[in-house]
Amino acid sequence: MLMTNWIVFMVILLSIIIMMLATMLSKKSIEDREKSSPFECGFDPKSSARLPFSLRFFLIAVIFLIFDVEIALLLPMTIIMTTSSIMLWTIISSTFLIILLTGIYHEWNQGSLEWAT
Repeated sequence: MLMTNWIVFMVILLSIIIMMLATMLSKKSIEDREKSSPFECGFDPKSSARLPFSLRFFLIAVIFLIFDVEIALLLPMTIIMTTSSIMLWTIISSTFLIILLTGIYHEWNQGSLEWAT
């Protein structure tokens, strides 16, 4: 019991030391700020280098990621079907698909799936 407490203490202490070192080493200086600016040649910019990002594209990308992860959860259900009880598998699969379809219906109803409005 004493040995495990010692190991936990050492792990926590080592983590704190590494976090403190990372914080001290990651401080940016004034030169770094100039280096990260978009124009380094000395000319004044004619327009902003930062273009506004389309919020609709961002929402579509998030929706794609969510449904992509859900598809990854659906694929193993075919393998699990042979090793589990068919009634339990049907209930779990149906519940998961109903939640997925409800989410798609909600996104469709809100208009998030339309590319151009």
